[in-house]
Amino acid sequence: MRDERITVSSLGADIRALRKARKMTLVDLADALGRSVGWLSQVERDKSHPSIADLNRIAQVLDVSFSSFLQVGVAPQEEGRIVRADARRPIGNRTEGLTEALLSPDLTDDFEVIHSTFAPHSHLQEPLTRPTQEVCFIVSGQFEISLDGEHFSLKAGDSFRLRGEEFRWWNRHDTPCEIVWVISPPIY
Repeated sequence: MRDERITVSSLGADIRALRKARKMTLVDLADALGRSVGWLSQVERDKSHPSIADLNRIAQVLDVSFSSFLQVGVAPQEEGRIVRADARRPIGNRTEGLTEALLSPDLTDDFEVIHSTFAPHSHLQEPLTRPTQEVCFIVSGQFEISLDGEHFSLKAGDSFRLRGEEFRWWNRHDTPCEIVWVISPPIY
């Protein structure tokens, strides 16, 4: 059984969504984890619950933060429907100067909504490409992005779209930049 004090109620569905977003089969993920397909299938269907060690390994293989699977102060009747500002699921800090949180209640939809805060003078060191479609809205601050080598300067109120292009970003300013991302399929 799932320990409701620790992990999100959508744990199995979130793992399945992340696995599929990475175009991994049950066999691929089970092999990477050193576990059986049957065990993984039961985890994804919430018939079995992974240990903390298994959950940490799943996060590593799927390249997500362990904390993205953890419950953050959500009232039971709100879980899966409401996300309070103080109860967002942190995604973790994979890139220095970038803090992200899940605005979506879980990863069970065809898309996810992410809130990102880019620290002053932060940047993405290596170009990145993701197999996603993304629409991003600059809530506050200023932001620079390179899309397939073409450079753009953006400010609050601007938006941009990614469709699998190679990109890099910069916040060259003295204030943080906040962006809301809508990403399909869910990748965090």
